[in-house]
Amino acid sequence: MAPPLLLLLLLPLLAVAAEAVPPNPAAAGGSAPLVPTPWPEQFHAVMFTNLTESGGRLQLIDLYYDWPRGRNLNLIHNQLSGDPTYDVEWTNGTSYIFDSASCRTIRFPVGVLPPDWLHGAVYLGRESTDGFDCHLWTKVDFVWYYEDVLTHRPVRWNFFNGMQQHVMSFEVGGVLEDSHWQAPSHCFADDATAAAATGTDAASSLLRLARTTAAAVTSAA
Repeated sequence: MAPPLLLLLLLPLLAVAAEAVPPNPAAAGGSAPLVPTPWPEQFHAVMFTNLTESGGRLQLIDLYYDWPRGRNLNLIHNQLSGDPTYDVEWTNGTSYIFDSASCRTIRFPVGVLPPDWLHGAVYLGRESTDGFDCHLWTKVDFVWYYEDVLTHRPVRWNFFNGMQQHVMSFEVGGVLEDSHWQAPSHCFADDATAAAATGTDAASSLLRLARTTAAAVTSAA
């Protein structure tokens, strides 16, 4: 997997590429293009994440998306690890990545992805994946997004570096109690040092890259 700094340097190139996205092929002949269903404003999804193709590991992630309150949480369970990692993202661009013993604060100009973050994606047709008949879109060759034809729920998305995320459950309206969003006290022991931190583990770096790039692509489309 490329170092996080190198991946971040690719962001301007991806944003420029978004301006050259070809027309949606489904629009040929005057028919309306197929577009991904916007995410619900609140949901809970359980994700099986495969990072082995990019030098990482297997994970189970509880994703809590809460657009009205401007927050997103990835509760990451690494394979054969008892201590989960919390990745709490706020719409002001601040993220806290912590476990019981450590914490990193990362600040980006991009906040939480909006529900329609896949606006401008190019439709690639129908494809079977994970046993589901899906519509498939791509956005500037960075993410490939599979949506179930019948239910319009997300089934899977893949990233350009080989990371795969499979949706195991999808609960519209699922919310998490406010107490679980609060970063622990050790995140604020040395705020100046934490604010300067730019690195984290491979999984969280990629999650951060996915959020930042997708938002940049959204604004450029």
